[in-house]
Amino acid sequence: MTHAEREAATATSLVDAARAGDARAFDALVARYRKRIFALALHITRSASEADDIAQDVFLKAYRALPEFAGRSQFFTWVYRMTVNRSLNVRRDRARRGEDMLDDPRLELALAVDGHSDPGRVAELRQRYARLLRALDALPVDMRTTVILVSLQGLAHGEVAVVQKVSEGTIAWRMHEARRRLHEAMLPDRRPRPRDLSPELSQLLSEHGLLVPR
Repeated sequence: MTHAEREAATATSLVDAARAGDARAFDALVARYRKRIFALALHITRSASEADDIAQDVFLKAYRALPEFAGRSQFFTWVYRMTVNRSLNVRRDRARRGEDMLDDPRLELALAVDGHSDPGRVAELRQRYARLLRALDALPVDMRTTVILVSLQGLAHGEVAVVQKVSEGTIAWRMHEARRRLHEAMLPDRRPRPRDLSPELSQLLSEHGLLVPR
């Protein structure tokens, strides 16, 4: 049995126990997935407070809906789909109200990791990372969500297809097109080198061919 299969089996056992009334089993599911659910909501909404609210709402909704959870998909794809839908609704509502986020917590978190408290390095990285995030945010919403799920959350194309309710071929096309667009968006600047990049940004940059080999 592979690691992924063991993980799925463990999650299934926890779901079965939670459906039978074991509150500790559901707490274990929250502990297993909350960090990734928060990160997913953060990347879509660009708001730490909204991401925290969404994570709480998603797990509350999942707990209440457990008796109706048929198990046709894995628990994590189920809560991922709820997170994506809730996050997109929050972002659309904010845009409808004409509100904009002045600060990007994704950028600040990355700089806190990669800047090593060096003001010069922080200044050097800020423009580069901001450009990449702007390019990511400029992608069509479905494509951007696909990139977040594949590149930042590490889901397989088949898993993302389940979350977004499309074919694997559509996911593959979105990733191909996203690579092209992100590559073009970064071309005017010198491409970043992988010097102590945070794991998330390093993975994203590498996924889209924007890292220069050592």
